[in-house]
Amino acid sequence: MKAELGSTRFGLFILVGLLASLVGAASRLDAEEKPNFARWEKDIAAFEKRDRENPPPKNPVLFVGSSSIRLWNLSKSFPRLPAINRGFGGSQTADVVHFAPRIVLNYDPRLIVLYAGDNDLAAGKTPERVHAAFQAFVKTVHEKLPKVRIVYICIKPSVRRWALIEKIRKANALIEAECKKNERLVYLDIATPMLGDDGKPRRELFANDGLHMNAKGYAVWAERLKSYLEVDKK
Repeated sequence: MKAELGSTRFGLFILVGLLASLVGAASRLDAEEKPNFARWEKDIAAFEKRDRENPPPKNPVLFVGSSSIRLWNLSKSFPRLPAINRGFGGSQTADVVHFAPRIVLNYDPRLIVLYAGDNDLAAGKTPERVHAAFQAFVKTVHEKLPKVRIVYICIKPSVRRWALIEKIRKANALIEAECKKNERLVYLDIATPMLGDDGKPRRELFANDGLHMNAKGYAVWAERLKSYLEVDKK
């Protein structure tokens, strides 16, 4: 009798554990499917206030994405370029899509430079989800601005997120293939020059956190991007 009771309790314990796991997975999925866009409202409102106080240039090159864009000193990298920086740190691709009407489309840019997907993967999203989010961004932009070109800066290999490199490579490959199918899309490979002879990220290109870049890192990006900006200026 005691053996049967113990077996029953063990079975209930396993069942409760499975149910808890399922509930936890469902909660995580629900949170993933319903991003908290409201947390970025202050950042977006600050952009809009800045525009009212200092009107942006017409038909600019619009840089948008996460902190790798936000921290980029565009005036230093491209001193004669009419550029607007609309990067907001910690953002994922879905956030950029959601706020595109307010921080992308309203500027009527002649070229859009996007860096996004890095934080998506770090948050546990799959490369396929990153690819789908990129497609959503392209669709959102081209429904309103059908002729504008979008330059996608590929997800960088970094010291801090090196454990994600296989997912990074897969997401980049999916997006590169997407860009090859559309002449309005450009895939910018900044990953190759950011790797050293050992195949690992070049530490001298990064800030102390091993994730964000220093001036040398941005110089690599600027050099790769420069030719596309010049072509679009003609």
